[in-house]
Amino acid sequence: MDAVAAQKDAVALPEPCSRVPVEHADFIRQVLDRIGDKWTLMVVASLHGGLMRYKDLQSSIPGISQRMLSRTLAQLHQDGLVTRTAYAEVPPRVEYALTPLGASLNDVVASLIDWAADHHEEIRRHRAGGGAADAS
Repeated sequence: MDAVAAQKDAVALPEPCSRVPVEHADFIRQVLDRIGDKWTLMVVASLHGGLMRYKDLQSSIPGISQRMLSRTLAQLHQDGLVTRTAYAEVPPRVEYALTPLGASLNDVVASLIDWAADHHEEIRRHRAGGGAADAS
């Protein structure tokens, strides 16, 4: 390795990016995109209490369409965050629950939702142009 390459490697990235290995950065961004999605946050928060049937889950999340709920649940299942149990009954019954991996997100998700609920009026004022001037 020449001196220029060694110097480039020695430059530390600022936190929190320094904890992300370069070879995993794309995948980590994909994971953050998935878990940071508004519907993912609401599904994880709704499932924190345990098993839920599809219709109960849909009615617990205001504004979510059937398509978006199905898509979000499929993605969360694919990533190992949600279990899906289908019962051979008439009519069919499907239940969803958080896996231990999904449950480990619950505190973070609840904090984000609480923060948004606590600050939505202030943000609404800023968007409308009535918030405090920036300190720049």
